[in-house]
Amino acid sequence: MLEQYVKKILTSRVYDVAVETPLQAAGQLSKRLGNQVLLKREDLQPVFSFKIRGAYNKMAQLSPEELARGVVTASAGNHAQGVALAARELGIKAIIVMPKTTPEIKVEGVRSRGGKVVLHGDSFPEALAYSLKLVEEKGYVYIHPYDDPDTIAGQGTVAMEILRQHPGQLDAIFVPVGGGGLIAGIAAYVKYLRPEVKVIGVEPDDSNCLQAAMAAGERVVLGQVGLFADGVAVAQIGQHTFDICRHHVDEVITVSTDEICAAIKDIYDDTRSITEPAGALGVAGIKRYVESRSVSGQTLVAIDSGANVNFDRLRHVAERAELGEGREAIIAVTIPEKPGSFKAFCEAIGKRQITEFNYRYHNEGEAHIFVGVQTHPENDPRSALLESLTAQGFPVQDLTDNELAKLHIRHMVGGRAARVSDELVLRFEFPERPGALFNFLNKLGGRWNISMFHYRNHGAADGRVVAGLQVPDDERHLVPQALEAIGYPYWDESDNPAYQLFLG
Repeated sequence: MLEQYVKKILTSRVYDVAVETPLQAAGQLSKRLGNQVLLKREDLQPVFSFKIRGAYNKMAQLSPEELARGVVTASAGNHAQGVALAARELGIKAIIVMPKTTPEIKVEGVRSRGGKVVLHGDSFPEALAYSLKLVEEKGYVYIHPYDDPDTIAGQGTVAMEILRQHPGQLDAIFVPVGGGGLIAGIAAYVKYLRPEVKVIGVEPDDSNCLQAAMAAGERVVLGQVGLFADGVAVAQIGQHTFDICRHHVDEVITVSTDEICAAIKDIYDDTRSITEPAGALGVAGIKRYVESRSVSGQTLVAIDSGANVNFDRLRHVAERAELGEGREAIIAVTIPEKPGSFKAFCEAIGKRQITEFNYRYHNEGEAHIFVGVQTHPENDPRSALLESLTAQGFPVQDLTDNELAKLHIRHMVGGRAARVSDELVLRFEFPERPGALFNFLNKLGGRWNISMFHYRNHGAADGRVVAGLQVPDDERHLVPQALEAIGYPYWDESDNPAYQLFLG
């Protein structure tokens, strides 16, 4: 099978539209990690993503009769732009079905390259179903974003370039994984020519469809998919891609949202370029790999796979990057409600920089403060801060990994509602589109009183909400059914310590 894919890769017609991207040394990151880190700059493609390779190669293989019928695809982003540009170069009609939640930068990217955009549904599965309906009704040729041998071969040209650009020591290549087209193409080429080189997949820890499939020995469907790295938000690995990955991918690493944000900053520091969350997975994976294996002196390549990010999202990225780097801790501290307490707390912090400080009067006895403090993963880790405060008599809770605290509580510290009882606290993710917030509130507030609400736009395809509902004990059993009817992912945060300390 590998030999067939290598032949397809070597004869791929990607360079009619794609460029050979540089393999760039990441000097600062290399020095910090004690390994040579190289970035394969696929963000420098004409559509700012590697996706143009697979899309064009697939379409270039179509017969004249198929080209005359036109093509259709469903995509929330980079593949869509690749298909649009490829269709323009080939002089054929392209229909791109995108969810209504797709960031505007990606919609305009498709339109500017000549593709006709059809916005349909709130999620990718709905857009996909509609695109397949168009295939049946109109006779268009469907261009799959990843699960097609010609698409896989097109993406595999990335590996062909890497081995040509760096013929010396090469220990591992770290590849972002969504549906698996990129890693399948890279694994096929690398394992055929240089089997000693590790091919390592990197996925968000809330969108790990390849890792789950590798563990199960078969393709599985994730019950829920995280949306932060929208370029790899796929619930099931492809069939063709898994056939390659299960035998030729060495391992799969998962990373957190905070680690992805830190990797975006790392890439910026070395290249002055802004990578989309999915594009930074390779670097985040290298950092996790080096830390967990204590490797040094190796040559490690990260595929910087794309740069199609909404500018609005950078606020969220910047907010979380220091946490992902281990350079900031978010903590809740209880201090006496009396003169001199703040001063005593600041003395306990010592020379560490305070990055955030939220407080409101609680009661006559004690005060709860929400604090961000600068740390250093090696010289002054978070654990040292927590131990120091505890030793000095300050009750402290670590909220650094608490999503409710980081997304909502930090913006809500303002005291408690004394007359609110029976409060159930729920955190939601919902599709970000015109009218979505009103629709959500309309459904949520019809039965029980909303006692608390916080929503903050992150410039992403998903909205983040925390809400308090006043639900009597004898009606609690009705809540799950009501929430299922709304249809948005949710988490019960009623027992979350951040809520209990600051708002409960």
